[in-house]
Amino acid sequence: MDSAWTAFDTETRTMLQTAMNDPKRVDMDKLSNAIVEQSLKDLSFCKDAGRMCYTVVQAEARKAATSVFRRKLLNRLQQEFTAREEIRKRSVDEWVCVVTFICSVFDYIKVNDAPVVALVDPIYDCLFRLAQPDALMNEEEVDCLVLQLHRVGEQLEQTNSQRMNQLFYLLRDGFLLQQDLGSMTRLLLLEILEFRASGWTLTETAHKYYYSEVAD
Repeated sequence: MDSAWTAFDTETRTMLQTAMNDPKRVDMDKLSNAIVEQSLKDLSFCKDAGRMCYTVVQAEARKAATSVFRRKLLNRLQQEFTAREEIRKRSVDEWVCVVTFICSVFDYIKVNDAPVVALVDPIYDCLFRLAQPDALMNEEEVDCLVLQLHRVGEQLEQTNSQRMNQLFYLLRDGFLLQQDLGSMTRLLLLEILEFRASGWTLTETAHKYYYSEVAD
């Protein structure tokens, strides 16, 4: 997480440090907004921003009676999720950051050792959007879809297997029926179809096959 700190200005870094030691002294609304806003413009940052959020949540759990930061963060994520189509129309890069950040938060933050249930349906809705025919024509969106399924797909399936089945029907149909998909998109879709069919894992042989193709 050290590299993520450098993305912030001095004021935000100070807020973060204070939040980890004395969270009651920090404006958690301001801090959550700063993390979200940085995530929406920096894909490399938002991939691991969930871990930063988890650290703040844990510090607050030790020092305070209520999790103000988690509530503020989820409220802000709800705002971004509600505006997802406008965000996608404005910038696919920003849209990909929204999905990546929400999945990162879901991956790291747990409530009583269980996933944050409030994020399950929003994440599914985002993944379903990434599985639509127009999104499958955009390699950046396909890459995001596959990466997030690798990251949180198994957790999502444990919370709602029916929606995961529906999502993979879409992906299968896209792979089989969309004749104008690029070769890299086809490879990514085939890999994620096999990944789930194999119990969210790949054999060493399959891993070498797919990732040597990606590298090439």
